[in-house]
Amino acid sequence: MEPDAALAELPCGCDWGIKKDTDGHTYRWRGYKANLSWADGMIPLICVTTSASMHDSQCVIPMMKKVSQGVKILYDLMDSAYDAPSIHCVSASLGHVALIDDHPRGGEKVDFGQAEGVRYRERSNAERGNSRLKDSFGLRVIYVRGHAKVHFHVMLGVLALFADQLLKPFGHQTDS
Repeated sequence: MEPDAALAELPCGCDWGIKKDTDGHTYRWRGYKANLSWADGMIPLICVTTSASMHDSQCVIPMMKKVSQGVKILYDLMDSAYDAPSIHCVSASLGHVALIDDHPRGGEKVDFGQAEGVRYRERSNAERGNSRLKDSFGLRVIYVRGHAKVHFHVMLGVLALFADQLLKPFGHQTDS
């Protein structure tokens, strides 16, 4: 399926999302979820707004394909939620190196080599970007209703973050 068609089929209704943080605390929220792909320097490449209940791994394959149409991607850095054979397969078919942390459900532990380990640590770039969108660009709480308005609000935040990152001197891409 073409990436645009696959992205159009993703659920986009307002509903309940549930997730656990690294400490095991459960968070619930009603609304939507912004799914982003990040480049080095905390530059957002694509943003898809979906239902809060949708698992992140459901949109990653069409997002990978869509981004690859316009940007040369070398690595796919993902946390253990994306540890699935289909994601590894698509990453390889696109010519990317998949650096995906093992899911704790079992199996062999992947041990990244030294270079891959250094590159994988850049995944924190996405966590910092998501945090900046929430804390500095108004995405922690959104006071509009409806998918179109929420997505517009999210994209204004993404655009502001993009402009802010471009205005920073090279090598100083951290948040201040």
